[in-house]
Amino acid sequence: MNEFGGVLQVRDLTKEHGQGQSLVRAVDGIDLDVPAGQTLAVMGPSGCGKSTLLHLLGGLERPTAGQVWLAGRRIDTVDERGLARLRRRSVGFVFQAFHLIEELSAAENVELPALLAGRSARAARRRAAVLLERFGLADRARHLPWQLSGGQRQRVAIARAMANEPRVLLADEPTGNLDTAATRDVLRIFADLRAAGQTLVIVTHDERVAATADRLVSMRDGTFIDDTRLAGGTGRLDGLIGLDG
Repeated sequence: MNEFGGVLQVRDLTKEHGQGQSLVRAVDGIDLDVPAGQTLAVMGPSGCGKSTLLHLLGGLERPTAGQVWLAGRRIDTVDERGLARLRRRSVGFVFQAFHLIEELSAAENVELPALLAGRSARAARRRAAVLLERFGLADRARHLPWQLSGGQRQRVAIARAMANEPRVLLADEPTGNLDTAATRDVLRIFADLRAAGQTLVIVTHDERVAATADRLVSMRDGTFIDDTRLAGGTGRLDGLIGLDG
């Protein structure tokens, strides 16, 4: 039974790579509690363990030690089949490189997670249409990824991540490949998701992106070195340096 509150919790989380003199502790004994509806930004230099942490939170990697809890369920002990099912139904992933399937249209990319989770084709199409409309992409539903701009592809990727109404959305450098206008569009989507009660964890190098969160944790050498509550939250987009005008 989980004794902690929040949607995501980790306790003494550790991830090691290699062995002996080549041993690297990418994540080193981290504790973290993310309440429902919170937008958490994770910052730090390259190689500090940010992406590894995100992968551990979403069950993409197994920890060397420690515990990972999602919505009251411990997931680091779940078998591979159960973990895949949990990821499909409870976690949405957004990546810097989009990872859309090039042979599928925007709508088909968004439909896919719902189909894999066992929804009917009709329900998957309906959900995809709602999300594409919500994210300003209804007129791009039949376009292939190569026919879309970078910002449009990332919005499709976010729609795909939200297809199964996940408990938590995990984003790894979601604006890293985007220009200023596309970054603003993505941040507005995140602001809307937060306002609707979506829990988000965003790994970023961009201070402008981090400034839109409720909370910022800084990492170095696999550990947290700072944990700060932010006053602005995701509503203060227009005044952010580099995003206004």
